[in-house]
Amino acid sequence: MLNHYKTPAFEGPSFTCPNCSAFAAMRWEQLRTQNRIVSLHIATCESCHKYSIWRTTSSNLGETIGTMIAPNICSAPLPNEDIPSSCRDDYLEAREIAAMSPKGAAALLRLCIQKLCLELGEQGHDINHDIASLVSKGLPASLQKAFDVVRIIGNNAVHPGKISVGDKPEIVVKLFDLVNIIIDNRITQPRHIEALYDTLPEGPKAAIVKRDNPK
Repeated sequence: MLNHYKTPAFEGPSFTCPNCSAFAAMRWEQLRTQNRIVSLHIATCESCHKYSIWRTTSSNLGETIGTMIAPNICSAPLPNEDIPSSCRDDYLEAREIAAMSPKGAAALLRLCIQKLCLELGEQGHDINHDIASLVSKGLPASLQKAFDVVRIIGNNAVHPGKISVGDKPEIVVKLFDLVNIIIDNRITQPRHIEALYDTLPEGPKAAIVKRDNPK
């Protein structure tokens, strides 16, 4: 199953705590120094009582933008529990470095789905070819797009292109979501369906085989 995760957001009443990973309510306060309001805010987790620190800036349109500056970790979800072991280390490393190096994280997530293609029965050498092969085997269009988003953004992270995660690091958080969506669709859901199917009596299962394989 996909993890219950909500990305931390400035002044959000509740989200997944970057310290304890629990989905919890947040208590917000603005820091003051010598009776002067400064542009720092603290969100205290009602679950672990630890806090995150946010710095605010103003956009060109006058909107207030809050950015988490501590703890210095990426606000990205943990991996799907069914992530293959061959992909797990790349995913976790990407999560650890994403706040400091979104380009490096994007490249690691691309590597993660390349290894995932191998787990799904493809060659694992040419990710573009592997995605095309999965499409020919019935990969839904929405999943094909998810694969290609991670592939292209990951490629551009190390080869200059039109999409720069250095300019928009928030894009990387979305890539983690896409990797988990892919794993949920290709691994978790089939596993759950197969487990329930195995509970059916042998008679009805034999009838299904006969129905789908008429002589």
